[in-house]
Amino acid sequence: MAELKVSAIKEGTVIDHIPAGKGLKVIQILRLDRVNGGILLLAANVPSQKLGRKDIVKIEGKYLSEEEVNKIALIAPTATVNIIRDYAVTEKFNVEIPGEIVGILKCGNPNCVSNHEYTAPKFYVISKEPLKVRCHYCERTMEEEEILSNL
Repeated sequence: MAELKVSAIKEGTVIDHIPAGKGLKVIQILRLDRVNGGILLLAANVPSQKLGRKDIVKIEGKYLSEEEVNKIALIAPTATVNIIRDYAVTEKFNVEIPGEIVGILKCGNPNCVSNHEYTAPKFYVISKEPLKVRCHYCERTMEEEEILSNL
């Protein structure tokens, strides 16, 4: 089997164990396609013992905020985040879907107050597998497909 060779980054973040096919969505929701300067790498459909196939995203010169990690958890709950400093992994953790999601999702109900007033959208996680959330304001339940389209 051929080995995948990708240059190491000196400083930044590697998001690993993204389910195959979801790496591009991670790049989109983090708006990484708008970052200037550093290397942005997407390795897609890479063999994985844990998932069968996976995607990997490498971002040079960027560390993720808690909100960004929570966004990743919504679309790739199996992902791990590796913090790279001076070419070495200095921190590694699994993403985790929080019990409460604030300011990340938009409610799918066009009449919801969070879509008309200056208030942060707020959702409670009803189920992590399959992903299901309930709006704090209008109590609308949204499932994974609708959640992904409202990120």
